[in-house]
Amino acid sequence: MTTRLTDRFAACATEGRAALVTFVTAGDPDYATAEAILHALPGAGADIIELGVPFTDPMADGIPIQLAGQRALKAGQTLRKTLAMVRDFRKRDAATPVVLMGYYNPIYVYGVETFLKDALDAGVDGLIMVDLPPEEDDELCLPALEAGLNFIRLATPTTDDKRLPKVLQNTSGFVYYVSMTGITGGVIASYDAVGEAVARIKAHTSLPVAVGFGVKTAADAAAISKGADGVVVGSALVEKVRLSLDGSGKATPATVTAVTDLVSELARGVRSVRKAA
Repeated sequence: MTTRLTDRFAACATEGRAALVTFVTAGDPDYATAEAILHALPGAGADIIELGVPFTDPMADGIPIQLAGQRALKAGQTLRKTLAMVRDFRKRDAATPVVLMGYYNPIYVYGVETFLKDALDAGVDGLIMVDLPPEEDDELCLPALEAGLNFIRLATPTTDDKRLPKVLQNTSGFVYYVSMTGITGGVIASYDAVGEAVARIKAHTSLPVAVGFGVKTAADAAAISKGADGVVVGSALVEKVRLSLDGSGKATPATVTAVTDLVSELARGVRSVRKAA
């Protein structure tokens, strides 16, 4: 299945570099500001966008993304509004892949069949659902694949060679390797260990492997991109949103540029590493 994701990873590989995958939370800190950030990401250097769907119980996320979700929910963000945001984005950008990342409950409430239709119509390219293991593929993964959406699976340091084939079985688009055990926003203990894990996963699949959790700086991005096909940054970006807000938690004129300035730095880090052909 050829999608915007496969095309973008192929284009980055042709350039001899990893893709920069940026995560932001839909509706954080409000709809208009989040939409402005979304539109600005590609120009700042983002190759792929993960758009977080706010949820009340984000069990895999650290404090920065939890707070981003709370801000978005307080501002009235919903799954329907998130799809509308993607639809508006597509009016200006037909090429940048957009992946929705979140939890199954909002989709279940929305209705799987209706959601998949609306997501495709809006221009969504793929899904990452952190609370749906391979044993639950009938719930959303298989219907999503049949509808034409990529379903990106997470592999972790505890995903051993026995478990890995099961994880990869219905994965498409790319494999998301979580660089550490625990929640988002931690610190990467060893770049070498991450590189070894990526190489082990790539021995089992031809899909690109992107690494996330713990990437905060251009130096982190450069180090990870030496072995990975993509570098995912999320907590550092949503933290930039938080730090830009005024005393009442509202967006300021600095909010959008606080995010895009860091994206530009990260993009330079990724692009500083050239891979052998």
